[in-house]
Amino acid sequence: MLSGFSFAKDTVGYIIEGRMDTEAINRLRAKILEKFEEQEKINLYLEDSGIESFSLNAVFIATLFPLEHADRFHKIALVTNRKWIHLLGNMDSLIAKVNIKNFTTENRMDAMAWIAKKE
Repeated sequence: MLSGFSFAKDTVGYIIEGRMDTEAINRLRAKILEKFEEQEKINLYLEDSGIESFSLNAVFIATLFPLEHADRFHKIALVTNRKWIHLLGNMDSLIAKVNIKNFTTENRMDAMAWIAKKE
């Protein structure tokens, strides 16, 4: 399941739960691409709220997406307690020079404050 919300015109967030498979990641991808039609660059907040399982294809798509659209993101907040997702975010940040910051679930309010702050 995917729940979306907006912090500002150029800042959106998605809370993800359930299965993260090809269908789910493509829905998320489509939502972000829709936002790109409205805004040249965006801030993105992604929160893992009890994702039950991940397909390898979904992980692959999720890892490549920030690389493909690096010039379209101001910053990305990843909120999860899964260290391997933080590692993938760090790799994307280094390779694509995207401003990705990791937060634990307990620090979600810090993530929201960071993503909403104009720099």
